[in-house]
Amino acid sequence: MSRCLISQLEVQGFIERCMTAVGTKAHHARSLAEVLVEGDHRGHYSHGLNRMDMYVKDIQTGICAKDGEPEVEKESVATALVDGKNLLGPVVGNFCMNLAIKKAKEVGIGWVVAHGSNHYGIAGYYSMQALKENMIGMSFTNTSPLVVPTRGKECTLGTNPISVAAPAKDGDSFVLDMATSAVALGKVELHDRRGDTIPEGWGCDAEGKLTTDPKRVLSGGGLLPIGGSEATGGYKGYGLGMMVEMFCGILAGANYSKHVRTWKVTDRVANLGQCFVAINPENFAGGFNDRMSDLMSIHRGMEPVDSDSPVLAAGDPERTNMKKCEEIGGIPYHINVVKYMNNCAEKIGVSPLLPCDKLVPM
Repeated sequence: MSRCLISQLEVQGFIERCMTAVGTKAHHARSLAEVLVEGDHRGHYSHGLNRMDMYVKDIQTGICAKDGEPEVEKESVATALVDGKNLLGPVVGNFCMNLAIKKAKEVGIGWVVAHGSNHYGIAGYYSMQALKENMIGMSFTNTSPLVVPTRGKECTLGTNPISVAAPAKDGDSFVLDMATSAVALGKVELHDRRGDTIPEGWGCDAEGKLTTDPKRVLSGGGLLPIGGSEATGGYKGYGLGMMVEMFCGILAGANYSKHVRTWKVTDRVANLGQCFVAINPENFAGGFNDRMSDLMSIHRGMEPVDSDSPVLAAGDPERTNMKKCEEIGGIPYHINVVKYMNNCAEKIGVSPLLPCDKLVPM
């Protein structure tokens, strides 16, 4: 099976056309398109074009607002509480991260939380915005409950991602962007479609017992936190998931835990909570970027177990993926995803569609 090679600009323009066709403001559509394309460019295909139809549907049904702008409800020199006004997640995310960076420039740190938000794409998109100002960035969001806590059997936490980005020398950076679940739900779904078993530690059945059968995870079971079972440290991932929930749902006064709507069930407003932080290293010990580069060099320069698999720093796999995209002249998409999205676009009268004329082997 081949993949279609499509330029970033073509994908971005296509997403913008689809979103404006259902009534999204042009600058809101652009915010969403930029986040989704960046997800694909970095190799996180589960959070890119693949999700566009979800955003289109949210605007079409009115479950996500298309009018208005986020508003600051309460603020101090270093903090802010933002009402996302139920707008697209990237619109809320950009507003909050820009505000956090502005505050960090003025007082060294900005900590902004939002309620009334929606799915915002990859968390790393927002933390990385701080890198442009030579700052440390952090971003967190809660999500629909898909994770079963240690010793439990009900999904009460989301995949609740954590992203931390830190600048180093010569444009290098550390970019951590990870879910606090052992794996993304999409990976379990993929194994199910292929008829494959899943590794132990990814999920549990409806009784909370570890299982390698993806069907049991998807029908009444759930994902496990990072670490898997209690014996292998799953309670640490559970704790991290709770920490994200505290920064997001609890601190912002948004929905939290099992009060967040079920994944892909859009019967009510999401009201997600999100958290955005910017820290200016200049307010601390001098030479931050040099030490950050040295820290990464220590690890990248280690002798690996396998010479074909070097030790990496967070953000290195994404850099490799982006370099590959630059070399081949676009982002390689699975042809089925392109056909599906083109079909969605035709239904709402969008043209031109995504091109399928450039094929590259998988």
